[in-house]
Amino acid sequence: MKNSKVDMLSGPLLKNIIIFAIPVMLGGWLQMMFNAADVIVIGQFCGSTSVGAMGATAAISALIINLFMGLSVGASVSVAHAVGSGDNEKVYKTVHTAILTAVLGGLCIAAIGVPLAKPMLRLMDTPESVIDLSASYMRIILGGSVFSMVYNFGAAILRAVGDSKRPLYFIAIGGAANVVLNLFFVLVLKLDVLGVALATVISNALSAFLVIYVLIHRTDVCRLVFKELRIYKDAFLSIVRIGFPSGVQASLFSIANVIIQSSVNSFGEALMSAHTAGSNINSLTNVAVAGFSTATINFVGQNIGAKQYKRVRKVIFTCLRLTCVVGTLLGVTVFIFGRPLLGLYITDSEEAIAWGLIRMKCVGLPYVLFAAYDVFSSALRGMGKSTLGMIISLCGTCAVRILWILTVFSIPRFHTPVVLFLSYPLSWSLSFIAMMTATLLCLRKYPNTDGGEEASA
Repeated sequence: MKNSKVDMLSGPLLKNIIIFAIPVMLGGWLQMMFNAADVIVIGQFCGSTSVGAMGATAAISALIINLFMGLSVGASVSVAHAVGSGDNEKVYKTVHTAILTAVLGGLCIAAIGVPLAKPMLRLMDTPESVIDLSASYMRIILGGSVFSMVYNFGAAILRAVGDSKRPLYFIAIGGAANVVLNLFFVLVLKLDVLGVALATVISNALSAFLVIYVLIHRTDVCRLVFKELRIYKDAFLSIVRIGFPSGVQASLFSIANVIIQSSVNSFGEALMSAHTAGSNINSLTNVAVAGFSTATINFVGQNIGAKQYKRVRKVIFTCLRLTCVVGTLLGVTVFIFGRPLLGLYITDSEEAIAWGLIRMKCVGLPYVLFAAYDVFSSALRGMGKSTLGMIISLCGTCAVRILWILTVFSIPRFHTPVVLFLSYPLSWSLSFIAMMTATLLCLRKYPNTDGGEEASA
């Protein structure tokens, strides 16, 4: 186990952050590639209508899943704080509480999502030509969400103790199985988007099994013992206190995106396909950002637990520099190669490709704004101040996008896809300024030393 762990409390900070973040990025890129394989297989063999049917479910599914998945952030931060402070009993209780919470959360998602799939899609003005396919796809994905919950909670625990490599291996194995199953279900069994959904659930189940297997066979305090699975009150409250606001924050993005998706749907299938493909491609940059954001959460978390406040500051600004450089380079690169990348997803609509290029220009190029915003948001989570980040997201992201759509976008001359897409960089800019200000104010409450006591507020 030691060879797979990164020391977050000592050693060269830049090197350790990069070593930790790279497997997270690679895992995210692999996951993105495997998700893209879903869309590519459907696009190549079933057409752009089926691509649009899948894309129509993304925002509403994320809204439901993110609310519960945010609790994995609470588990990660709680474990990181306990590891940093040397509280082994808290680590043990948090691990067992987190895994059981993941199972219960997955069951809740299924209970909510399966019966309400079609009604929610109707509220989003999903076209009748794709709504039945979309509803069936959504029911399968949400019905099997317990596996993705277990994997993400288990991976969060491993990363909190410095192991970012094994989650990468699990994604690679599960994703490879997903590609094979995609081809089998779509080409052999002719199941269209239903086959892709089944392949996703089965591959998530494999990844969940692998992460549980590793936790069971650990020899340290993070070892999982099934008979000890229970909800420990203090551990659960800590997970909820940090994780629930993180889930709400993620869901706020989803709420805004649901509204945007509804507006996209009103322009027809070509823009729906372009939006789906563009979102998948721009995820290249998002994954790199997520690598440094995950590093920020866990490095800050452990060092807060160890009261190494000077190192906390170094972590935040090192991650900020790294994510801005990588985010800018990837955003420009993806835009330059936009047409061939879109061609992987869309094969039967030049109009959809044209709209995809416009979306990438409006959303992909300024993505560095989101990258910087997310580092500061992750720093607040690592410090245990998720509620503050949630409030900023509510005002700076959700409210701004909704107001933009209800005001500027509703004016007939501005009722265009370009104006709709501009709501992204606008909300990122305002959120970045607010999140940076909040983080700097919170840092003032800690002494600029390592190992000292927390200053008074």
